[in-house]
Amino acid sequence: MNKLTSYTVFATLLLASLPATAVDVLPVKQIGLEMARDIAMASVEACRKEGYNVSAVVLDRAGNVQVALRDTLAARHTLEIAERKAGMTIMSGIDSGAFRAARGDIRPELNHMSGLIVMDGALPIRAAGSLIGAIGVSGAPGGEKDAACAAAALKKHEERLEFAQ
Repeated sequence: MNKLTSYTVFATLLLASLPATAVDVLPVKQIGLEMARDIAMASVEACRKEGYNVSAVVLDRAGNVQVALRDTLAARHTLEIAERKAGMTIMSGIDSGAFRAARGDIRPELNHMSGLIVMDGALPIRAAGSLIGAIGVSGAPGGEKDAACAAAALKKHEERLEFAQ
């Protein structure tokens, strides 16, 4: 073994024996304004085609509102409901309808928490496998219809999300 190789082996063994430490800065994927706007508008447009006036809210991965749109004739409360549905999806990492079906045991408690509501109508937004946000829709006659509008929007932007950097 030459001197360079022995130093490399020694350095590798030394580093491997050190305890793992916390990382001070984390690279994260975050939904951008333009993508959030486009997904929210596509949700509203998908519901319009079905004759529904809805609100669509996109939250970033931390649960902050990135975009909130209320169609002209949508009820004012639909904005808050859409945001709270999306909040449930951010908290759980899955679509709000699936969470509702799986966790009926804690639904009443969660519905009393600020920023959350356990109702169908919100979907996670993923880019290249990472959760970057959530879209919540409210105002159609039933949460499954809200979810369908959100799904149509995500489908429309599927390629853009999959190849996002």
